[in-house]
Amino acid sequence: MATSRRQRQVAEQIQAELGDLLLRHAGDPRLNLVSITEVEVSPDLLLARVYVSHLGDDSETPRIMAALEHATGFLRRELAGRLSLRLMPELRFEFDTSLERARRIDALLDELGAASRDKARPSIDAATGVSKDGQPPGAMP
Repeated sequence: MATSRRQRQVAEQIQAELGDLLLRHAGDPRLNLVSITEVEVSPDLLLARVYVSHLGDDSETPRIMAALEHATGFLRRELAGRLSLRLMPELRFEFDTSLERARRIDALLDELGAASRDKARPSIDAATGVSKDGQPPGAMP
C-alpha cells in the first residue's frame, strides 16, 4: 500500500505522542511495558492502526489489549490536544507479532547454521590424525 508524505508524518506524530502518553500519563499499570512499534494511517487520515508489543508473557497480551481498548478514549482526546489535525483518527490497537516471528526465524537460522557447521567439519581421529572417512586432514575429497 502506497502511503503519502502526509500519512507518514501523521503516523510518526501519533507514534511519538502515544509513546509519551503511555510512558508518562497512562494510569493503568498494565500499560507500563507497552511499546508502539508502528502506526499506519488510512489515506483519509480517519483511521490509525497502532501496532503494539510488550515485554511480558504472551499470557498477558489479552489483558494488555483490553487495557488499551479501555484507554482509547483518553488517548484519542489527549492526542487531539497535542496534534494539529482537523479530525482525530480513530485508534485501532493490534498486537504486533513481527518481533516473535523474527525471534523464531533467528532460532531456526541458528539451528541451520549449527547443523551445517557440524556437517562441514570432518571427524578426525585424535590418535592417527586421519579423518574417519580415510582422508588426511586438508585433503580434497
